[in-house]
Amino acid sequence: MAEITIVREHALGLEQARKLAWRWAEVAQQKLQMACSHVEGSTADVVRFKRPGAHGELKVTNDRFELHAKLGMLLGVFKHRIEAEIVRNLDQLLAHEDPLHAFEQGVSRHEAKHATRHVKPHVESHKPMAKAVVKKPHKR
Repeated sequence: MAEITIVREHALGLEQARKLAWRWAEVAQQKLQMACSHVEGSTADVVRFKRPGAHGELKVTNDRFELHAKLGMLLGVFKHRIEAEIVRNLDQLLAHEDPLHAFEQGVSRHEAKHATRHVKPHVESHKPMAKAVVKKPHKR
């Protein structure tokens, strides 16, 4: 079983970090079919997530995010790619003055990008073309 551990410090404070983590959990449930739950604490929150092939938790404190995930055999093959994507996204968010707003913008861009990929072509383009009828001249 492949494991991913990512730790990132931040200056958001617990309340803002909590909002970001909870919003991530909502999106993970919708887009990644993850079952997520969170436990709110006075000094830290824990968001647990699970789906076939992966499970783990995100610990949120006033100054850091700690992600621990275990990947099953199938997803484990993509461990480095998954880890790199998480690191890239988290680092980009934390570089913004308002990471929650940046997250919402990222979700919107992602949805718009995928919506254009799945646009159904016009019905007319699927009609079979009429077959050309070639008439042979009659012999007299």
